[in-house]
Amino acid sequence: MPMTHNKSLKSVNLKRAYLIASITIGLSTSLVVNAEDKVNEKSLEVIEVVGQANHSQGLSVKDSTVDGPFGDNIALKEIARSITPISSELIEQLNITSLQDVLAISPNTYSASGFGAPSLPTIRGQLGELFQDGTRRQAGNNGFGVPLSFNSVQSIDVVKGAPPVLFGSSQRNGGFVNLHSKTAATDESTGRLALSAGQWDQYSAQIDYSTPIVKDKSGFRISAEHVDNGSYYDYAALKSDSIFTAFRLFPDDKTSWDVNFEFYQVEFTDNAGINRPTQALIDDGLYITGQGVQSNGSTVPAAGSLVSPTGQVKIDRSTVLTDPDNLNEATTYLFHSIYKRELSSKTSFKNITYYQHLEREEIAQNSFVEIIDGADSAQNRSELTYQWDNEQQTIFAFDVRYNKVKGFSQFTTEADSPIDLTGPLSNRRIPLTAEQQARLVELKPGVFVSPGAQYDIDNDGNGDFNLSDTTDSSSWQTGFAIQHDSDWTDSLHTTIGYRVDFYNVEASDPIAPQGQVSVSDSINETLHSGQISVGYALSTDFTVYGTGSYNEATSNSMAGGTALGSDNLISAQNFATENTLAEFGLKYAPTSNNWYADGALFSQRRSLRNRDGSNTGIRTEGFETQVFYDAYPLWLSAGYSYIKARYDNSASSQDSAQVADAFDNSRPDIINGTSIGAPNYTLFSPSNAQVQGIPEQAFSVNGNYSINDEWQAGFSGLYTSSYPLDFLGTVTIRDQYTLNVNTSYAFTPTTKLRLDINNVTNQKNWRPVFEGGYFGATLVFPELPINAQLTFSHTF
Repeated sequence: MPMTHNKSLKSVNLKRAYLIASITIGLSTSLVVNAEDKVNEKSLEVIEVVGQANHSQGLSVKDSTVDGPFGDNIALKEIARSITPISSELIEQLNITSLQDVLAISPNTYSASGFGAPSLPTIRGQLGELFQDGTRRQAGNNGFGVPLSFNSVQSIDVVKGAPPVLFGSSQRNGGFVNLHSKTAATDESTGRLALSAGQWDQYSAQIDYSTPIVKDKSGFRISAEHVDNGSYYDYAALKSDSIFTAFRLFPDDKTSWDVNFEFYQVEFTDNAGINRPTQALIDDGLYITGQGVQSNGSTVPAAGSLVSPTGQVKIDRSTVLTDPDNLNEATTYLFHSIYKRELSSKTSFKNITYYQHLEREEIAQNSFVEIIDGADSAQNRSELTYQWDNEQQTIFAFDVRYNKVKGFSQFTTEADSPIDLTGPLSNRRIPLTAEQQARLVELKPGVFVSPGAQYDIDNDGNGDFNLSDTTDSSSWQTGFAIQHDSDWTDSLHTTIGYRVDFYNVEASDPIAPQGQVSVSDSINETLHSGQISVGYALSTDFTVYGTGSYNEATSNSMAGGTALGSDNLISAQNFATENTLAEFGLKYAPTSNNWYADGALFSQRRSLRNRDGSNTGIRTEGFETQVFYDAYPLWLSAGYSYIKARYDNSASSQDSAQVADAFDNSRPDIINGTSIGAPNYTLFSPSNAQVQGIPEQAFSVNGNYSINDEWQAGFSGLYTSSYPLDFLGTVTIRDQYTLNVNTSYAFTPTTKLRLDINNVTNQKNWRPVFEGGYFGATLVFPELPINAQLTFSHTF
């Protein structure tokens, strides 16, 4: 199939693409003039035929195509998966600036707060993968990592279920987000300036400019963004700078080459929300006061501390578990190259290259440390597509990925439950005792981390050190994939795919205790994955599909590294996470109107990595649907999801069994404490209990109405049903909703001002702090109150 040059999109203000159907006016005249009669005006007959105008605003998904996961330029209705494509127009309309904003448009993407800085998406109740241009990005471990900049992003695809065989084995299998990078214009120069100001001193500026180098042959693009955000929350902020450049080349009519590079630097806050999440806190904002006390009488927060309640007060929702002296910053740069060439009328070739370097440093006053001294990821995938005939096509892929991580961590002495947030900052700080320091290693003056292996210095048969995720590890992943697509009839389509990945992993201790020889280990594993799908067009408007997927995935530590276990070996459990998916759906993409709708039933089994390195099986079953309507002057979308997430006869764990464990029973009028003390790492027996932290039902709705050519008004809303915050269900987050409104006015065709008012009804909503429910009995995140943001944009 001949390759065509993609034209760059106009700037956002001008992106309202009007597709006007032809209006046919027919004039049929019958004149009968009799020589003996005068001309009769009634003998003129006029027949007027008026066509229907279809004004698409670029906000629907009906005509979207998806590149990457299942091949290139595949129509949405032809893909046997639940997918939400998000165009650049939708990104602007929904004001998407973080991965959590995706839940406004895509069903089953409700997520925890990710300690206030989400680095990974959540899909179908599980952390998903983050891809960019078809390759897996470095992201956080279990959702805690580096917040994402959207400066480089042109569009987004949200895909449910494990990555397909072309993308290969990875760690997270609930679903994935594939970011498509901005590309350079080759036809004409375009530019955009955007300035934003919001409450709590939140400011950002972005300038984006693209121009041809040689018209229709090559082009260049540069986009720079600066963010300087204060925060509603105490001692919280985010400052970042991103510079993105892109180059596009069409050497001939059969070849394209896109290259891009991004540099990103960020300082941000690790926001743990509010501790001691009782039902009274959720319902009435009441916080139990009193500093926890260790058995030795110390008020420094530690495991097993016990609180004697001193009262119950209304806490300001901005009072969260942060510290002004915490250090938390990261620097990363990424390179992507996408080369495509049509080799013949039947054969095409694509090569994708990715490289990323990441450095991160967090040193917190509560003794938490995570330092990534350097993480390097490189990947190269080649795909050869062969069109056997008009009905049969095969894609062959060869993929090599290299990942090297040197990092240091320490999280074994954290203790959140004993802290009284209403007291002085000293309540939150955990200076390590000499005994605690002896079980760690000093990385630099005053900074202690876990070693990357266990050592028995006193020869008593027991390890003498605390272990976290410290590692110096490298891995090679070599994959071979094949995918075959068949059109058996005009209505019946099938896809079958298989992939095998060979892992070669080495890990060693980068900071062995003094006098000890660094420990290392290596492992070789083979992982398999497969997929099969069937799609059948019931008519030109309706398509039904069924798909099945099996995926063997990995479990990794920070930055995708591999840590040694307490036995100083790489655990084979790291390569034993089996994931399955069965999904059946219906897609409605009519040619005669402006609607799009789809729905899917799914059953998905996956594994969750626990703090001790083991895996917990979780089974999710549910239904999700999305509807879009786009015809000027109105745009609407709605999404609904139902998910039943259960432990699959598997054990699970929490920081503490329940919030009452942190308290004694001296004030039963406030809380019936158990006097156990907290934190008290609790392992629950295998069960089929509901997974905590996930609402069973969610409903979202979005809309926009153009009052006239200059003035628009819009809204978005999200409802979530009640759900347990902790495993035992002692605390419940009630049914809650958020409603946002916006309006924009275009002073000229190129200049626009937009006002967003978020949480306009000022709901006091909550959400979990961390994925997987581990901190369900310890922490809860208060969502923002009503707030406003003003954005000025100008295109040129």
